[in-house]
Amino acid sequence: MFKNLRIRNFRAFAELEVERLGRINLVTGKNNSGKTSLLEALFLLCGAGNPHLVLSVSAFRGIHVMESLAGAAVETFWKPIFADFDMNRPIEVGGFHESFGPLSLNVSLERPDAIQLPFDSPSSLFDSEFSNESALRFSFRKGSEAIESYIRLMSGEFQIQKPVSQSPFLTLFLSSRTGNLQEDAMRLGRLRMRKQGEHVLSVLRLVEPRLRSVEVNSAFGVPMICGDIGLPELVPLPMMGEGMTRIARLVLAISEAADGVVLVDEVENGLHHSALGKVWGAIGEAARQFNAQIVASTHSYECLEAAHESLDADELLIHRIEAIDETIRCKTLDPDVIEAMFKHDFEIR
Repeated sequence: MFKNLRIRNFRAFAELEVERLGRINLVTGKNNSGKTSLLEALFLLCGAGNPHLVLSVSAFRGIHVMESLAGAAVETFWKPIFADFDMNRPIEVGGFHESFGPLSLNVSLERPDAIQLPFDSPSSLFDSEFSNESALRFSFRKGSEAIESYIRLMSGEFQIQKPVSQSPFLTLFLSSRTGNLQEDAMRLGRLRMRKQGEHVLSVLRLVEPRLRSVEVNSAFGVPMICGDIGLPELVPLPMMGEGMTRIARLVLAISEAADGVVLVDEVENGLHHSALGKVWGAIGEAARQFNAQIVASTHSYECLEAAHESLDADELLIHRIEAIDETIRCKTLDPDVIEAMFKHDFEIR
């Protein structure tokens, strides 16, 4: 697991340090405080310098690569990840992992020393302050090992040189905006191959007690998780409500990322507050069973309280992001402080 995290020049953070990370971490704070940005920075670090992830973090926010954005790709996908949109200052993300030691990532703009000027459209070079051959250089370090890669924009297309080695552990990001039913079904299939599918069933029964079984079914043209609730036919999981899909997606991601990291944006989405205690109990059990580290964002008091009541004090840490004198800081709350704040109804978000 990661024991700490530091971020420089990424999105809203000129500099941010998370002094401690535990097995299960809840990040809270006001709107636009940087909760999602913290998850994205850790996602980039866990990717071991994979440049494609810079496009993924935009997709998590609903901005996808499309032909209509080709002319403004640098401004759309690259500039926003740099603090104050200043691409002259490199992004730095680092942390200490208890199995792999210090890990760090540096992302910087690289401009070519020479450019080609086409005779037929010389004015095209002045349409933007960026050359159409600008590149982002990714430098990932694991101990003494250094890995270089890049993503380059050339003639309206992204060219990606991926790192020669992959991340030593799997990291999954569950966005508040997107989800893939086919991917969920494939994860359940792989879990069943390991004879561990009953864990998902027991968790989903917390929300739907009538559930007798869950299985992967392709009758709808693509693999989809369906459940038996005693009706004449199986029912697709999404038809049982957003909460069922959300819980299944959480547990399946944790099982998939065994010995890795699961990042969850707005973890309470689709979940009724009355079920949050049981859900957090199930998340904690899955995290322990599959040895996964969870970092999730929330702005829900009920979600924070349910996690506090359902998880052991030594496995839950709450991190509050707040602006102090126009500087964004992360304050990690000790278990006794968390206990006192909930006991006296203090604002913890």
